[in-house]
Amino acid sequence: METEHLEKRFGIVAIEKGFITPLQLVSAIEQQLLDDVERGVHRIIGRILVEQGIMTMEQVDDVLNSMGKGLPLLKEL
Repeated sequence: METEHLEKRFGIVAIEKGFITPLQLVSAIEQQLLDDVERGVHRIIGRILVEQGIMTMEQVDDVLNSMGKGLPLLKEL
């Protein structure tokens, strides 16, 4: 799935930019898995990190732009 690949890359880029720590990424991935299993809802990593107050929308946009993606991935926030 392209979405899974994007999230893996998103987390690595966010770490490289100093926006999050590896532990914060692992925590967000754990939350993503819990949401998938318990609620049947899949949230992208960037959205989880913003909702947790770990990243700002500007930082998410920076990461997505670095990846050649745009902010529309988070439009529903």
